[in-house]
Amino acid sequence: MPHQPTVQGDGIEEHGAEGHTAADATGGAAFGGERLAPEAAHGLGIGPILERFEDVRRIAVLRGGGLGDMMFAVPAIESLAAAYPEAEITLLGTDAHAALFRGRPGPVHRVEPLPYAHGVRPGPEDPDAVEDFMERMRARKFDLAVQLHGGGRNSNPFLLRLGARHTVGTRTEDAAPLERSVPYLYYQHEVLRALEVVGLAGAVPAALQPQLAPLPEEEELAARWLDPGRPSLVTIHPGATDPRRRWPASSFADVAARAAADGSQVLLVGDETDVPLAGEVVALAQEHTDDGGSIRSVAGRLTLAELSAVLRASDVMLGNDSGPRHLAQAVGTPTVGIYWVGNLIMAGALGRTMHRVHLSWTTHCPECGTDLTQVGWTAPRCGHEFPLTEQVRAEDVYADLAQLRATSLLLRGK
Repeated sequence: MPHQPTVQGDGIEEHGAEGHTAADATGGAAFGGERLAPEAAHGLGIGPILERFEDVRRIAVLRGGGLGDMMFAVPAIESLAAAYPEAEITLLGTDAHAALFRGRPGPVHRVEPLPYAHGVRPGPEDPDAVEDFMERMRARKFDLAVQLHGGGRNSNPFLLRLGARHTVGTRTEDAAPLERSVPYLYYQHEVLRALEVVGLAGAVPAALQPQLAPLPEEEELAARWLDPGRPSLVTIHPGATDPRRRWPASSFADVAARAAADGSQVLLVGDETDVPLAGEVVALAQEHTDDGGSIRSVAGRLTLAELSAVLRASDVMLGNDSGPRHLAQAVGTPTVGIYWVGNLIMAGALGRTMHRVHLSWTTHCPECGTDLTQVGWTAPRCGHEFPLTEQVRAEDVYADLAQLRATSLLLRGK
């Protein structure tokens, strides 16, 4: 993703691709090219709640990208399910999304992995595979298709090819129009953006943060990774897709060592790409504690189901703005998040009782002075790689982690 100017959410190729668009001078919002008359709204949620579509039995929701991107869409999908309780909801996502929702109660009835297509799913493109996908999806005869995958330059034409009776989503000025749409303006929380979109289909917000129901076998999945001799479990995810979003390994190690010294088991989690970084954090942390055996890495060794189970079993989770932190929030675990200020606007936890955030206020590259608040994938990137969050202090992070851990232990009766 060479044109990413700052530090975006994981995995959405088209995330902001159409650039930053200004709001209409009249303050109005465009719905399929028409201005919304005040009497057309049936209430207010995050934005206007419009009239529901009639006879909706099959809904498709387009949301590719990484784990965090998927979590942002969950409240909107819950809201669609509440608005259309008789409808079957199909997520057009990824194989990872299918693994996450498999066997899990909730509003997603099935997941159809997207083909590789420009701006929709990055990878080796195969026009025949795209056409086969479209043929299968058109045969489903969707009544409503919902675009939650960026500004629409690539995702709106993709959505329109499904042939759904009704379409809603976001769009920038140069994106193909849908039946009802709201402007894609970059700096908006992704959960709230998705809720504003489904309001176009008459869905009142049913939730404001992602929640995932537990799997029946969750305790068994988590048990093999837990140390029964430790009173508490702290999980740490040190990775992020964009290296600028990664808090330094030495800072994570400082917190891990403090947690171990206070009696916690500390598990470093992540996927295969996080293995070297997680190993570095473990090695650094073990140098600073006499109880280094309680700190270990399971990065690259957990399935998504196991990861969600381990996160649910955790008393607190520490991470960058990345998928595992969002997943921990969704399964009900308190989190401490490390954020660059722009990403907090887009992806921060909304509450502070269970979720704490530590911010970097850096707005310009320390080497060349480039403005890092420029938005959209097409904005220039200076090319200097550095951790935007380096200024966040480990002692402040651990203070919040210890407080949330104590509260979690109390609530769990430990």
